[in-house]
Amino acid sequence: MDLSQVQASEIKNLELLAKQVVEGFITGMHKSPFHGFSVEFSEHKLYNKGESTRHIDWKLFAKTEKLYTKKYEEETNLRCHIIIDNSASMHYPVVKSQTVDTLNKVGFAAVAAACLLEILKKQRDAVGLSVYADTYEYYAPEKGSERHRKMILHQLEQLLTTTSKATTNTYHYLHEIAEKLHRRSLIFLFTDMFQTTTKEEALFEALRHLKYNKHEVVLFHTYDAKTEFDFNFDNTPKKFVDVETGETINVYAENIQGSYKQLVATYFKQLKNKCLQYKVDYVPTDINSGFTDILTAYLVHRKNFK
Repeated sequence: MDLSQVQASEIKNLELLAKQVVEGFITGMHKSPFHGFSVEFSEHKLYNKGESTRHIDWKLFAKTEKLYTKKYEEETNLRCHIIIDNSASMHYPVVKSQTVDTLNKVGFAAVAAACLLEILKKQRDAVGLSVYADTYEYYAPEKGSERHRKMILHQLEQLLTTTSKATTNTYHYLHEIAEKLHRRSLIFLFTDMFQTTTKEEALFEALRHLKYNKHEVVLFHTYDAKTEFDFNFDNTPKKFVDVETGETINVYAENIQGSYKQLVATYFKQLKNKCLQYKVDYVPTDINSGFTDILTAYLVHRKNFK
């Protein structure tokens, strides 16, 4: 079964979908700057002269004429922690059911995280997960076992089927998460950056806290480009409701589309510049654009993670 066969139907097997996405991504890697990046032999490492020959994989030597030693679970190369904002605004746009073609923001984050989980598994990297809204809803530390991965997958599946009306103070939970991450990790944060009560500076102070202990931080600024960036609605009277504050406004979309796009473009640019200042990798992530940028960000940082 290929990916096109599951696009129109509700996501019922997140693990299978993630495998299909990652396999398609890896197939296309030979055309990318990552040609030669080792995914196939992620359970092995090159033999270094002077090491014990006890764990050399001789069957692999017969195929490749290169010496590899088997790499075990505890020898993980990298620790990755995924953070997902599960507040009400992340449940936009409203969808009847989550399919690959009709995901809301939190649904996109959940599928993207499952894809990261799959490629992390191939590389024998450890992974942890945090989910927050108006409470710190879920925390799992970085581990590499199959049982641990299945537990995280189950949590991600819950995000595809539940709703939220919660507001959040992202900065508060980022500080809390930062206190839990004691070993150097690669951190992926999925959030739409909507804050109703907090000054932006507090949010970036929390991002800086996340970088403590030499963590690398990638911010996937998650949004629906069609409506949240381009403000592409038909020109009939619309009532817009803030899903977190409940405030409403009645407008003709066409009347404000130009000025809206200009303001949003300015805001995105400010976010990018602020992340640059704080040495956070900023990745604007349209939920309709697929998962290539997510997996590419992992590969880029994995290659550079020293």
